Amino acid sequence: MRRQTFLKSMAALAAGGALPLSALAAANVKMMIPANPGGGWDTTGRALGKALQDSGAASSVTYDNRGGAAGALGLAQFVNGSKGDPNALMVMGAVMLGGLITGKPPVSLSQATPIARISSEYNVFVLPANSPFKSMKDVIEQLKKDPGSIKWGGGSRGSTEHIAAAMIAREVGVDPSKINYVAFRGGGEAIAAILGGNVSIGGSGYSEFAEYITSGKMKALAVTSETRLPGTTVPTLKEQGINVVLGNWRGVYGAPGISADQRKALTDMVLAALRSKTWIEASQKNGWTPAVLTGAAFDKFVDDDFASLRATMAKSGMI
Repeated sequence: MRRQTFLKSMAALAAGGALPLSALAAANVKMMIPANPGGGWDTTGRALGKALQDSGAASSVTYDNRGGAAGALGLAQFVNGSKGDPNALMVMGAVMLGGLITGKPPVSLSQATPIARISSEYNVFVLPANSPFKSMKDVIEQLKKDPGSIKWGGGSRGSTEHIAAAMIAREVGVDPSKINYVAFRGGGEAIAAILGGNVSIGGSGYSEFAEYITSGKMKALAVTSETRLPGTTVPTLKEQGINVVLGNWRGVYGAPGISADQRKALTDMVLAALRSKTWIEASQKNGWTPAVLTGAAFDKFVDDDFASLRATMAKSGMI
């Protein structure tokens, strides 16, 4: 069916009461990705967009990458530029909460509309292939001797890998405020820095580094999970005597000022996409764990996680 014919049919059904008007309005989704291309949010947003289209929940999806400040720049653009837009979605997650805690953004996440938590994963720390270090033990020994000599590379300040680095320092008896953390605006920049040997150790979601670990261009040292990730041999931090476990989750928000019916329509669209073969295959490929949560339960989860992250960051000397 041609797109024009499809839209006319949808309009007729909506006018006759067979479909809610929101079904027609949601035909063309605008996806805000508050990060540069190449990172976890970018991969997640584009995979979700494809699933929205392949499932028939949306007829088209356009993307807007706006990196910086752990997603705060993209959030500001989304809040100020999408008010009342029932077609707008924004990828977000734990990293954004951390960035909002450490920074002073001009807008608040509470101004946007919670839609769903969609997945979770854990971080992996890696070495460049030409690193003089061979293990996490080597990195820790040097960290203890001279904290500033170890350059930790990862996402924006307040990202889960930044929090994990501070937690590691604290666990091994190093002042977390002395760690030398190099923040990048997107996963692509972080990957380039690690491959180029411009940082001592890098961290990100396992899916972002998987191909480089497999090819031998990066050496995986540890994951931040409770147990080893399925299908991998990378040891956990806990196995190596460092009691740090920290998960990363991702979700989507809608625009400020949309109605309850419009929020429900967006939620239903996202849930339809998450049930699709396209999304399931993307999750398996990237090692994402399903973690779907919507409605009031998602609202509460975000509030609770915000408080928990703030407490963890304060304990680790980040704020």
